[in-house]
Amino acid sequence: MGKNSYFNRKLHSLLGVIPVGFFLIEHLLTNFEATKGPEAFVDQINWLNSLPLVLVLEIVGIWIPLLYHAVYGLYVAFTARNNVSRYGYFRNQMFLWQRITGVLTFLFVAWHFFETRFQVALGNVEHERLGQTMHDIVSQPLLLTVYVIGVIAASFHFTNGMWSFLVSWGITVGPRAQRVSSYIWIGLFLVMSVMFIASLVAFKDPQFQELPVVSGMIGGVTSNG
Repeated sequence: MGKNSYFNRKLHSLLGVIPVGFFLIEHLLTNFEATKGPEAFVDQINWLNSLPLVLVLEIVGIWIPLLYHAVYGLYVAFTARNNVSRYGYFRNQMFLWQRITGVLTFLFVAWHFFETRFQVALGNVEHERLGQTMHDIVSQPLLLTVYVIGVIAASFHFTNGMWSFLVSWGITVGPRAQRVSSYIWIGLFLVMSVMFIASLVAFKDPQFQELPVVSGMIGGVTSNG
């Protein structure tokens, strides 16, 4: 991976925003629907799965870019060195935490994928019952703690990565622009973390134990089959 490192780093940075960053935001908004109740969450799930060529979109638009971003990110995490003279103390700490949260996010996403989307692919869980799956997970204190750590790590990794992206691509040039950018992304990190945690708390509601009756579903089967 040392060869063409400039290209690899630029591609890694770009994929962290498009499409991986978009996927994280979409995931956040989808799960936040759980705060409105099981029906709203299932409606959102059904809408996503009604998109044309959804499997192709997932593989090409999410999982392949995410895999590249994760694998190259792990390479960077275990080979990069902090540079205090270049980034200053605060930015050096952010550089370190970017690598730590990258590893945590990779492990969390892999496990979450296995618990949810992979089980759907195997036919062990229906899309409409993902709310029940999440309810079972977050009802266990240890797993809830792991999920809270995971979503906070993912939120930090994305928002701090966005700060670095804007610098490396020459969008925020100069100390003042970078300082303002820091405030913006710290604020977004807090908002995303609160929304993710609110979603996890919502899944603890006993209503998620039952399959809701929503528009487009008859007897637990979607109208589009």
